[in-house]
Amino acid sequence: MPASPDEIFAYLDSLGIAHKTVAHPPVFTVEEARMLRGKLAGGHTKNLFLRDKKGTLFLVVAAEDATIELKSLHRLLGATGRFSFGAAELLRETLGVEPGSVTPFAAINDKAGRVNVVLDAAMMANEILNFHPLTNTRTTTISRSGLLTFLEATGHPPRIAPVAA
Repeated sequence: MPASPDEIFAYLDSLGIAHKTVAHPPVFTVEEARMLRGKLAGGHTKNLFLRDKKGTLFLVVAAEDATIELKSLHRLLGATGRFSFGAAELLRETLGVEPGSVTPFAAINDKAGRVNVVLDAAMMANEILNFHPLTNTRTTTISRSGLLTFLEATGHPPRIAPVAA
């Protein structure tokens, strides 16, 4: 069974990572999130679940307003062939979340370590970051260093690279 938001919060607590979560109606797009979040401080993000030609999986996390050129991103990341979006079933199987709820917190569900996490360097300039805690009905705020600690602890040491134009 995939982890629940409460299990994410408990895991963050066990790692000593401060976090704050706000509830809101479900959001499926960056535009919807902008309208609902109000003045929630920190960097807001978008998350892309991608696979290359050989089936290698990537979770690319960038600032919500980042322009990402999928046609050339594979070259930047050393992937095999162009990227396509991972199917919803593959997303559920590997990260345990539904489309619209993709988040780096889902790395906790990838016990096999199939997904490569890539964090956009420009996004990582933010000291505070916001992500869905496995569901698109909440937003959780953590520090940049907290995100790195979390990903390392789940066995997903992130690659920090410039992925946005």
